[in-house]
Amino acid sequence: MKYVLAIDQGTTSSRTMLFDERGKPVATAQKEIQCKYPHSGWVEVDAIDVWLSVADCINEVLVKNDLTGDDIDSIGITNQRETTVVWNKKTGKPIYNAIVWQSRQTTAICESVSDKKQLIHSKTGLIINPYFSASKIRFILDTVPGAQEMAENGELIFGTMDTWVMYKLSKGKIHATDVSNASRTLLYNISTMSWDEELCKIFNIPMSMLPTVNPSSFNYGDTIYGAPITGVLGDQQAALFGQTCFEKGDCKNTYGTGCFMLMNTGDKPTFSNNGLLTTVAWQIEDKVTYALEGSVFVGGAVIQWVRDEMKLINKSSESEDMANSVKNTGGIYIVPAFTGLGTPYWDDDARGAIFGLTRGTNSAQIVRACLESIAYQSKDVFEVMKQETGIVINDLGVDGGATANKYLMQFQSDILETNIKLPACLETTALGVAYMAGLHTGFYKSMDEIKKIHSYQASYSPSLDKSEVTRKYKNWKLAVEATRLFKSE
Repeated sequence: MKYVLAIDQGTTSSRTMLFDERGKPVATAQKEIQCKYPHSGWVEVDAIDVWLSVADCINEVLVKNDLTGDDIDSIGITNQRETTVVWNKKTGKPIYNAIVWQSRQTTAICESVSDKKQLIHSKTGLIINPYFSASKIRFILDTVPGAQEMAENGELIFGTMDTWVMYKLSKGKIHATDVSNASRTLLYNISTMSWDEELCKIFNIPMSMLPTVNPSSFNYGDTIYGAPITGVLGDQQAALFGQTCFEKGDCKNTYGTGCFMLMNTGDKPTFSNNGLLTTVAWQIEDKVTYALEGSVFVGGAVIQWVRDEMKLINKSSESEDMANSVKNTGGIYIVPAFTGLGTPYWDDDARGAIFGLTRGTNSAQIVRACLESIAYQSKDVFEVMKQETGIVINDLGVDGGATANKYLMQFQSDILETNIKLPACLETTALGVAYMAGLHTGFYKSMDEIKKIHSYQASYSPSLDKSEVTRKYKNWKLAVEATRLFKSE
C-alpha cells in the first residue's frame, strides 16, 4: 500500500502525516520549533532549525512505520505563509533568521511606501502590512551588510517556508512556490498571475531572487526520498481545500496560533473595502480559485500566554475545564492584541488589554475570557465577510488545535449564531495538501471523490439568546475601541 506524505510546516512546530486512499491519517510525527523574540513585536526563527525539524519528522514517520520512499506515492507541502527566508544560492545557507509572519519589525518599511497602498491593493488584493513578505525581504537586505549588492548580483534567493523546504528536500534543485503562497508576498499580481515588476521596484527587490510560481497541484520535482512533490499550498488555503470548500460561498475557520477565516469566492477575485484580504486559494491545471480572508493574529496564542507567561494553567487542554468551572467571566473582556489587531482593524499599534477587572476576578474567569476573545475576534471577521459578499453563512467548517475545546466551539456557535461543523480529521491543513498532491498523481481520482470520503465527527448549534449575543458583542466592540485608543510607550 502506498501513502501520500503531507509536510505541515507551522509557526511553532513541523509535522508530517501519512494519509491513505480514503484520506485517513495513518501515522504522524511532530517536532516543536523555538521562535526568537529579539525585540518587542519581533518574531524570528532559525530556518536551519525549521529544515532539521522537517527532516526529523519525515525520518521518524518512515522509520517508525517501517517504510521507505518507495512506499510514498507523492509529497504535499503546506506551510506558515509570509514567513520569509533569504539565503545564499551557492552555500544554501540563510543570511539572516527567517522573519515570521507575526513579526511587526518591518512597520517602518511599510509606512515608507504607504502612498502606494491603492496600487498595491489593486494588484495584490492585500494591504500594506508587516504581515506580508515584501517588507521582510527589504528588512533583511537592509540589515545584512552587502546583501543588496549580493541580491542584485544574483547571489541571493528568497522563499517562503514551502520554497525553503522544497529547496532543501531537492538538494537545491527546486526553487519554486505555488500561487497561493506567491499571492501573500505583496509582489504577485493576482489578476495577471505573475510576479509584478512595478511592485518589486517599490520595495527595491531584484526579481532574480523570486522563485518560479507553479499551480498548487503540479509536479515540482523529485526529492532525496525519491517521491515527487506534487502539491503545495499555504496553510490556510490547504485548510480550505481540506474542508472540501470547493464551491463559491463555502467557508472555514482555522484555529491555530492565529485564526484564519476563508471563503471560496470562485474564479474571479473579489476585492474588499472592509479589511478583508483577497487571495488566491489554489490553482489546479489552468483553473484558478480565489478566496476572501480575514486574519486574527492571536488565537490559540492567547492560551499559550495564560499557560506559559501567566502560569494559570499547566496544559492548554486544562482551559476547557477551567472555563466551565465558573458561570461566566464576571464581566471581564480580554483583547489579546499582543502584536496588533488584524481584520477588520489592521492596527499595528494596538496592544493587549483586560477590561472589567474587580477584586473578585479569578483565574478561571480570565481563562474563560481568553477563550471567548478567540470567538469574538472570529466574529469580527465573520460579520465583515457576510457584509462584503452578501452571502448568508449557515455552516462554518472549523479545524485546528483549539477545536478540541468544546467550550470554545459552543461559544463560537453561540456568538456567530450559526452551525459549526467539525471534521473527522482535525488536521485539515495537512489533509488538504495531501488531497492536492494526490489529485495530481491520481491517488485521489477527483474532487467529487474527495467530497464523498470526507466525514465529520461533531457539530454545534447556537443556543444563546439573541439579546445576550447582542449585549456581549456590543461590550466586546467597546473593549476593542478602548484598546485602540490606548497607546503604550
